[in-house]
Amino acid sequence: MTDHVARLYATALALVVFFVSWAAVAAQPWGHEAEAATPDPRVAQLDRRAEKLRKRQVRVQRRLDRRFEAYRVELARRQALSVAAPVSPTPVAAPAVAAPSVSTVPAAPVTQTRSS
Repeated sequence: MTDHVARLYATALALVVFFVSWAAVAAQPWGHEAEAATPDPRVAQLDRRAEKLRKRQVRVQRRLDRRFEAYRVELARRQALSVAAPVSPTPVAAPAVAAPSVSTVPAAPVTQTRSS
C-alpha cells in the first residue's frame, strides 16, 4: 500500500468501525428486557424510605409550626407586659465597691544574680 490516500481512507474506515462497534457494545441492546420486567428491590426500598422521610418531615414541620406559634404568642405577651410596666421613678443606686482586702509588701531590691 504505497498510495497515501488509500492508506488515509483505510485508517478513517477502521476508526469509524471501531467507534461504532464500541457504541454498540456500550449500549448493550441485549439483556435489558429482563431487567425492565423486574424492578430492583433496592430502588423499591429507597422509595419506601423516601416516603417515610416525607411523612416524618410533615410531622416535624407541624410540630415546629406549633412551637413557633406558641413562642410568638408568649413573645407578644411579654412585649405587652414590658410596655405596660411602670418605670421606676427613682434611679437605683449602684452598690458601693469595697476596697481590696489584700495588702502589698515592698520587696527587697535584687542586687546579685547567680547562675548555675
